[in-house]
Amino acid sequence: MGVKLEGITVLALDVPRLTSFYRDVLGFKVLVEEDHYTEFENNGVRLAIFEAPLMADNTNGHHSFVEERRGQAFELNFECDSPEEVYVMYDDFVSKGATGITAPKVTSWGHTTGFFADPEGNIHSLFAVNPITPENA
Repeated sequence: MGVKLEGITVLALDVPRLTSFYRDVLGFKVLVEEDHYTEFENNGVRLAIFEAPLMADNTNGHHSFVEERRGQAFELNFECDSPEEVYVMYDDFVSKGATGITAPKVTSWGHTTGFFADPEGNIHSLFAVNPITPENA
């Protein structure tokens, strides 16, 4: 017996603003859009946004949902088909309103990776696995 990761819910203070970002900047298709909840179409793991203070109602008023959040709580990693696509997508996301954190670059772990933030300050990555060449084999 085991568990399977079915979904990721991003807790937000401004659900409509974050929904717009994930829809208009990242290109996710909205499946369900309510005042306090949005669910996106995604193959594999369900991605949703839910209003953080309302989560307190579901957890007997747990303090972590009503206190001001500080620091990075999670990172979403978006894999591209090629290193070149990382550069294109990064520039596209930033031009549409993402906050550029680190421009794409080749990393020591064999990826081309760039970091950007959504409107609530969550930092995410775009990456592609670099092809194996004689120089990096």
